[in-house]
Amino acid sequence: MPEPLHEPNGVNGASGSRHLNVEPYDAGLHRVGTWQGYYVWRTRRRTRQGSDSRRDFLRSYLHVTTLSKSKRTVTLRFPDIDFQHTWNIDDLPWAIFQRPDKKKYYYDLVTTLDPDLLAAVQPHLAEVSHHKSEEVRKIHRSSALSFLYIFLSIGSPAFHGCIYTLRSTIPIGAGLGSSASIAVCLAAALLLQLRTLSGPHPDQPPEEARLQVERINRWAFVAEMCIHGNPSGVDNTVSTQGKAVVFQRTDYGKPPAVHPLWDFPELPLLLVDTKQPKSTAHEVKKVSRLRETHPKLIGNILDAIDRATRTASELLEHPEFDSEDPEGLRKVGELMTINHGLLVALGVSHPRLERVRELPERLARLETKLEAEGYERFETTLGGDGVGVLWPAVLKNGLEDDEEGGMEIDVEKFLNAEGIAGVERLVGVDNAGRGEGWRFWSVESH
Repeated sequence: MPEPLHEPNGVNGASGSRHLNVEPYDAGLHRVGTWQGYYVWRTRRRTRQGSDSRRDFLRSYLHVTTLSKSKRTVTLRFPDIDFQHTWNIDDLPWAIFQRPDKKKYYYDLVTTLDPDLLAAVQPHLAEVSHHKSEEVRKIHRSSALSFLYIFLSIGSPAFHGCIYTLRSTIPIGAGLGSSASIAVCLAAALLLQLRTLSGPHPDQPPEEARLQVERINRWAFVAEMCIHGNPSGVDNTVSTQGKAVVFQRTDYGKPPAVHPLWDFPELPLLLVDTKQPKSTAHEVKKVSRLRETHPKLIGNILDAIDRATRTASELLEHPEFDSEDPEGLRKVGELMTINHGLLVALGVSHPRLERVRELPERLARLETKLEAEGYERFETTLGGDGVGVLWPAVLKNGLEDDEEGGMEIDVEKFLNAEGIAGVERLVGVDNAGRGEGWRFWSVESH
């Protein structure tokens, strides 16, 4: 296995440290974009929130600081959920993770979690946020578990001490794939540190880029399993590769099929958060009961959803489809309306969702109405880039008179960035030239 990436003291002006920024589109110093539930496709969310004229972005950012050789600790920091914990690297259960019958390599496909490895990690979660409430501890421990599992799986006892600092603008528990976005950040960072990824670079062929992206995606899926148990794989796939995917599960006894749409066009989208709690498991059970009671009828509705999805996929992938053509967008909108109606027939909608559906008919009043009724809206783009890297983590905007240009983005600057706007000003990919150092794996066919 390649040696962990490290540099001598003083790299980038920081004594004994090196900084790496990774953002999944919609993820952070590794860029990862994902939306769970709202999207079957999406990675990039270019957004404007509320009535604010500025644009906000739904992403996660990961800042990696590699420590000097003498510092044998690894720290995970997630200030947005008030989480921080440090482990001594030498105290971690390397012995069982390195056993020949347990050892996994960066290129392996892992589809299930090893009970013995999970048990070995548990003692190292005991002190995580022990002073917090049980509800908060559950969230923090699942985050710590996902990190430690992949860190121990693909790392080695020789791994250098690091600080992994996460910032995210994606609401947690809102069905937007926040955990997958973070998982992609962590997986990409670890693989880059191990020198198991080449790129991204401008001359990288799409086939090679896809291979690299799939490697990240596989380990992000492992992290997702640590949190969700049996994830679909949609969120981490879209966060990693960007663009879009077609998700299909025909047999619940087998893994779902997730097919990438590498040439998916960028599309404008208005995303509205109803603030209504949901349970995917509960909705699935409702549909299952309906199907048992009315198998033929519900089967026909599910078949119609499949046909609507296939029709939309064919339309969007057609070589002549123009994402700026009003007629093409109108057809996509019609298919979305049809699909939503079919979901309503299955009983999986909610009055607040129906309210959102009705309001666009009076578009001029939409913004005011949404805000007055407690909704949160985002103008965004589907089909953008996937995971990206800012390395070295240095401010660049190409202006000779800019005193900040060329300054290192150290962890203090990253932590002190105030709110969504502050993080975007510091490291945002789309922020007026500041993002020129970001690089992405280009997966398009053309």
